[in-house]
Amino acid sequence: MNKKVKILIVEDNLIISLDLKFILESFGYEIVGSVISYEKAIDFLDNNPVDLVLLDIGLSSHKTGIDVADYINSNLKIPFIFLTSNSDLDTITEASKRKPHSYLVKPFNKDTIHASIELAVSEYNSDHKSNESLFIKKNNVFHKIRVKNLTYIKSDNIYLELYCKDNNRFVVRSTLKKFLEKLPENFTQCHKSYIINLDSVSSFSNKYAIINNNEIPISSKFKSIFNNLKV
Repeated sequence: MNKKVKILIVEDNLIISLDLKFILESFGYEIVGSVISYEKAIDFLDNNPVDLVLLDIGLSSHKTGIDVADYINSNLKIPFIFLTSNSDLDTITEASKRKPHSYLVKPFNKDTIHASIELAVSEYNSDHKSNESLFIKKNNVFHKIRVKNLTYIKSDNIYLELYCKDNNRFVVRSTLKKFLEKLPENFTQCHKSYIINLDSVSSFSNKYAIINNNEIPISSKFKSIFNNLKV
């Protein structure tokens, strides 16, 4: 089943944290936790699935949001967005070294929050070839989908239609070539307009492959993709 992006808020101001939670839930994101310190953040990250972290730089403890960012970069490789009200050059310089996907400056603007999250997950998709999951936008919210649940991708002009095992369908703006770069080796192009997941093929001929009772065309240029499957 495809799930909404799971967001952890690390913010020691409870009013700001609650405000963020309300705003994010209004956009349809899933807030899986709100913590106030480095120790609680690390404990939560070690024991719960999280897709994105909103991270206050200036936590009022010995270890700050920058320390949390170091832990994320070393152990989790998930996107995070720094929250800050501090424009001090030294602080921003140190924060920038951690390569956050974005910054949100307090007080927050609702539209800016939404745009920053979209940018973060989009850049994460572009920068990380994932064998496990991708963030795909549907109804103005990014959903985390397991790559193994994708069965085939169809090109429709400047958009791609992504078909999943559970019959969900997503539409993204991309080329086949660019999208294929994000996928593991069991995905291959079989036609100028199609990419297929070889693990989802139930049968094939020289002209088409069958996936979930759908005939996916195979052009002569790509017939060799099934050579290794033949006995």
